[in-house]
Amino acid sequence: MDLVANTLLSAGASPAMLHTIEEIPDFTPHVRALYVNVGTLSANWLPSMKAAAQLASQLGKPWVLDPVAAGASGFRLNACLELVQLKPTVIRGNASEIIALSRASVGPTKGVDSSHESMDAMEAARCLAEASGAIVAVSGAVDIVTDGRRVVGAHNGVPMMQKITATGCSVTALIAAFVAVDPLHAFEATASALSVYGIAGEMGMSMAKGPASLRMHMIDCLHGLDQAALLSRTNITALS
Repeated sequence: MDLVANTLLSAGASPAMLHTIEEIPDFTPHVRALYVNVGTLSANWLPSMKAAAQLASQLGKPWVLDPVAAGASGFRLNACLELVQLKPTVIRGNASEIIALSRASVGPTKGVDSSHESMDAMEAARCLAEASGAIVAVSGAVDIVTDGRRVVGAHNGVPMMQKITATGCSVTALIAAFVAVDPLHAFEATASALSVYGIAGEMGMSMAKGPASLRMHMIDCLHGLDQAALLSRTNITALS
């Protein structure tokens, strides 16, 4: 939650972190976008996640799902499937998470790390996008984004970003912020957020000595990112 909040603040967004179901009716109507992350899933928190997603959908507000370790347990997978039924605008996960969610069965996932490459999950992502109506993003060496028909790849980022916990959670939050700004172009907003986060990682890596300093510099670079850097560094290509 710390890195997620700092990522959003650095990008100019205004996050609020909620868990209790009693606050959902007061907060959700006022948000520009909702982000549901199942990373620290519990039976007590799931009802508030579902209530927030349902209310966001009813109000026509975009919402984004991060199905953390979706295939690691039956409870976690079923919870993610229930959330998918509530029509997220975007689903972002690593390859193993997206494959497990697409297959809707407990597969050999490796917790929140990915034992698959993003390109391995392209067909699973397409199927999930078609079945759910969501934009599906798969993080990896190349970040994949698909709406079931179009597929693009965002080629920005550095391998050491995978050595920092919650970078996946944070880029999903950034996707939610981008979609909040341009909800009618969620596909483009998702690809742009992935590229921007990767650019911040590239710029931060030039000053970093390891994962801890990369975390700090990545936040600083995201905050200071300007148009010139975006135009020169953005690397998004059509894959289909």
